[in-house]
Amino acid sequence: MLEIGSVQVSPGLLLAPMEDVTDLPFRVVCKRLGADIVYTEFVNAEGLIRQARRARQKLRFLEAERPVGIQLYGAAELSMEKAAELAAAQQPDLIDINCGCWVSDVALRGAGAGLLRDLPRMREVVWRVVRSTSLPVTVKTRLGWDAESIRIVEVARMLADLGVQALAVHCRTRAQGHKGEADHSWIPRIKEAVSIPVILNGDVVSPQEVERAFASTGCDGVMIGRGAIQNPWIFREARSFLETSRLLPPPSLRERAERCLEHLRLAVEHRGEAQALAALRRHYSGYFRELPGASRLRAELAQCRQAGQVEERLLALAEAPASIAA
Repeated sequence: MLEIGSVQVSPGLLLAPMEDVTDLPFRVVCKRLGADIVYTEFVNAEGLIRQARRARQKLRFLEAERPVGIQLYGAAELSMEKAAELAAAQQPDLIDINCGCWVSDVALRGAGAGLLRDLPRMREVVWRVVRSTSLPVTVKTRLGWDAESIRIVEVARMLADLGVQALAVHCRTRAQGHKGEADHSWIPRIKEAVSIPVILNGDVVSPQEVERAFASTGCDGVMIGRGAIQNPWIFREARSFLETSRLLPPPSLRERAERCLEHLRLAVEHRGEAQALAALRRHYSGYFRELPGASRLRAELAQCRQAGQVEERLLALAEAPASIAA
């Protein structure tokens, strides 16, 4: 059981916040496939307080997504405080602070993982957000800026003392980006130092790896990012494996096509046709991975300029699911 304030879920399978990925349609799909908690894309604090349309759109969520967290990022303490107030007004279940984004446009401007190079600023940012809302505040971060500056145990203690109610750790440094292996051995050390829930993130892309993460580290939850893009069914599969130690059969072509069609329709409804088609292109691989002819199908769908063309192809796959070529 993972408990974050009044939020209680089991076993604790979380969809990681990912920019240009965890929009409302994809979150709904992952929720229906077994994710316990989902998070928005990164919401820019400066954009939000300026009422930028893109930032405001990212705050939208459906009741069916709950429990849902809104993730904020920024380097300015006052901006983060005001942004947290605006985000909390939407009544999510959690407010999450991004202290882990490694991309240069964020980190080198002092936000995201950039806060790991300035712990006094991280302290001030987090304290301002915690005091601004009665909602549970969580933090997602990395082990450190680079291998020579890993201070995650110290950071965890600081965050717990400030009132953060859960900590998700991507077990790489900022310098690693997504390269190299995630070092899960830090999770038990962090758990020894704090009493708040500690959530593991990084290199968990299969049900077996989810089980191994819980068993070997004692983590309170597992957060899945790229693994969910590659396989949206991972939440359902991991839940089953944790309960039975048996792997579910892979989804049929019919189910893959129907789930992709569901995603498409949600995206058109909430983003409009042009944005929906652009967003779906990064997900076709996950829906049809490891099937003969999948590469050809992805290319075909990516070339479609109207949602109706994609829908027609997906309906054909669902109605005659012998093979992609059928």
